[in-house]
Amino acid sequence: MMAPYTQTELPAKQGLLQRMWKYPALEHYMRLVIVISLINLGWLAYGVTEGNWFDKNHLDLTSLSNMVIGNFFVAVLARQQYTINFLFWLATRAPVTWPLSIRWHLGKVYHHGGLHSGCAINGSLWFALFTGAIIYQKMHGLSPVSDLSLWSTIGIIGLLVVMIAMAMPNIRKKYHNAFEASHRFAGWSVLILFWVQSLSTAKDQSPTQPLWEFALQTPSVWLLSIMTFSILLPWLRLRRVPVEITTPSNHVALLKFNYGVTPFAGSSMAISRSPLMEWHHFANVPSPDEPGYRLTVSRAGDWTGKLIDDKPSHVWVKGIPTAGVANIEVLFKRVVYVATGSGIGPCLPHLLAQKLPMQLVWSTRNPRKTYGDALVDEILAAQPDALIWDTDELGKPDMVQLAYAAYQAFDAEAVICISNQKLTRQVVYGMESRGIPAYGAIWDS
Repeated sequence: MMAPYTQTELPAKQGLLQRMWKYPALEHYMRLVIVISLINLGWLAYGVTEGNWFDKNHLDLTSLSNMVIGNFFVAVLARQQYTINFLFWLATRAPVTWPLSIRWHLGKVYHHGGLHSGCAINGSLWFALFTGAIIYQKMHGLSPVSDLSLWSTIGIIGLLVVMIAMAMPNIRKKYHNAFEASHRFAGWSVLILFWVQSLSTAKDQSPTQPLWEFALQTPSVWLLSIMTFSILLPWLRLRRVPVEITTPSNHVALLKFNYGVTPFAGSSMAISRSPLMEWHHFANVPSPDEPGYRLTVSRAGDWTGKLIDDKPSHVWVKGIPTAGVANIEVLFKRVVYVATGSGIGPCLPHLLAQKLPMQLVWSTRNPRKTYGDALVDEILAAQPDALIWDTDELGKPDMVQLAYAAYQAFDAEAVICISNQKLTRQVVYGMESRGIPAYGAIWDS
């Protein structure tokens, strides 16, 4: 079986104009950021011209505040687990009889994080304008601005600067734990300060109006309330649950849960040993007709290494099972799954569910020694024709070439890659630049 796969030649890439849209800099995630930014620029143009928001004798703080809250509302809701599941459900309603070009783009639904980033960036820029406006009002005495309103505003802008700085790709990758902690604690602090600022500003503008009356009449307060509930909701489901951990090798841990939750295939859950500090997302592996689920965890850092070595009896979980990239498989008639190492974990529930014809290409070192006979036998029972490439025996393959060979041999419509960030990007771009729909995680969470 190896020969036809290794001998298949890659076709030439598409022309520059066709493949330029496949570059990471112009992927769907960035397109969403650009669209959100253009919409905000349009509102800014309106505010400068007909809206008259920036008259030197009166700065429209209410309109600026609405733009801030509106952007942050979408940013928060775009990360809400129920919203994510709904977006995946909506995108995958398209039947496989629709043109492939439409299904190709619908499959990019997992780039929804562009809504979060685009609105968070623009909301922060609007808040910078709002901060300048409120300082200007205070200095020139154009309208009453209390010290509480001013300092809560300055506190928010300071925290937003920290959050944006920590979210820069290079910093986020190098100091991921610090990024996660800053996003969590600074985000909570920003939310509290938004409430303080909103109520204080209302008191400044209408000293005699009861705050409850202001709240009922102000849309931004309603949006702020929904945002608060959305952020709080996953934590209402926080619980410490038992876990059974087996280690077929010192490289891998297989976690088994059975606490009354059986997630759907293609979902993920976040687990933690210190719920206030760090969370790690792993793909759920439910077994057909069996309660509970499993996770496959590879040694890939201090946290995973300690989990494999310590084998804790309990871990923390929160929220609900959330749809992941491979859920888009149902948009296609036939797909190829490309996995390396523990990337087999996210693929396994789809291989077991068998919702459509699929072909597996899995590259890993000594699969039986690393993952155990039971897991490998389970994979082969679901995928007897799977191409399992043992890197200890055969060396590292050209995964783009293998993916294309499997795509051709299996007459597939799409390729789904589950691997590390570098290889996932290589495979996805390698396929898309040749006119083949390809999908893989984008590490934006």
